[in-house]
Amino acid sequence: MQFSISREAILKPLQLASGVVERRHTLPVLANVLLSLKDGVLEITGTDLEVELLGRVRVNDGSRAGEVTVPGRKLMDICKSLADDAVLEFTLEDGKFVIKAGRSRFTLATLPASDFPVTVDEAGTFELHIARSEMKKLIDSCAFAMAQQDVRYYLNGMLFEMGKSWFRVVATDGHRLAMHTTGVETGINDTQQVIVPRKGVLELSRLLAEPGEGELTLVFGASHIRARLQDFTFTSKLVDGKFPDYQRVLPKGGDKFVIGDKTSLKLAFGRASILSNEKYRGVHLVLAPDELKVLANNPEQEEAEDLVAVDYQGDTLEIGFNVGYLMDVLNVLDSDKVKFTLADSNSSALVEAVSPSDALYVVMPMRL
Repeated sequence: MQFSISREAILKPLQLASGVVERRHTLPVLANVLLSLKDGVLEITGTDLEVELLGRVRVNDGSRAGEVTVPGRKLMDICKSLADDAVLEFTLEDGKFVIKAGRSRFTLATLPASDFPVTVDEAGTFELHIARSEMKKLIDSCAFAMAQQDVRYYLNGMLFEMGKSWFRVVATDGHRLAMHTTGVETGINDTQQVIVPRKGVLELSRLLAEPGEGELTLVFGASHIRARLQDFTFTSKLVDGKFPDYQRVLPKGGDKFVIGDKTSLKLAFGRASILSNEKYRGVHLVLAPDELKVLANNPEQEEAEDLVAVDYQGDTLEIGFNVGYLMDVLNVLDSDKVKFTLADSNSSALVEAVSPSDALYVVMPMRL
């Protein structure tokens, strides 16, 4: 195996593939990335057995095909340490991987490519084509609501749901729920659901953050989801479980509507949170015609009070929320104005943008 390539060309796929690699690993080969060279195209693959990322890049002429695994982070650190305009020469010699660039020379240990656990292609049950920018928007608008290390393992991820002409992502940790729907022709007649694990969602978002437009192809199999871009292929295991019926969680019958300026509300919540209880993060909201009072206190008897002008004409209402949950929603809402729909002090709040939007958020109240 032999090839040469510019530092700039190899660095991005190497960084993305190495980012998947776990620092703590049970199998030595999982610390490595798989380098596979064929027909002038180098494929770099990293995996932690749950998610896998493969990046493709063309190498300079005069290459010699082959495949090997090398320590991912060490290779990435070597490439990052070299000059921006460096051209790197890679050679596999007697089981050692040699890297040369200018006057620098490095030798890395290798493990056989046959030891590397590559996800086998399974028959895709169906495919979905969606603009990569749209997919990025869907994920980023809901990812904050995923649970972390919840015993209800099916909450530690994101629901991908498809109908004939729509695609939806849903995330919930039991205290708040985020849902975003987009119109896209899927070609399927029956509604389909899969749960993508938390790490898979975050790695896919990281991949989609790379510059570039174009289409993303999602291939849904029985136990894996595969995302294909022009230069990258991302694979994640699916969570084997049943996602809760989120339609039952959506508040119905709310008759109190509050419309406020997103920035003003965010600043008021931020100020009140400074003196909220550090453990529960609770704030007290008192609604009166045309105003919202935000109150917070803590065990040290410290208090905060803030008044925000809002568009509200209903009866006085007092309700408590985790202020962090409210701010998470405001941080992802793509609108200057935000609308809260409430029923009473014991019912969840429905939060959405005033401007036409396909994103909905539900936040459960707190007893304060």
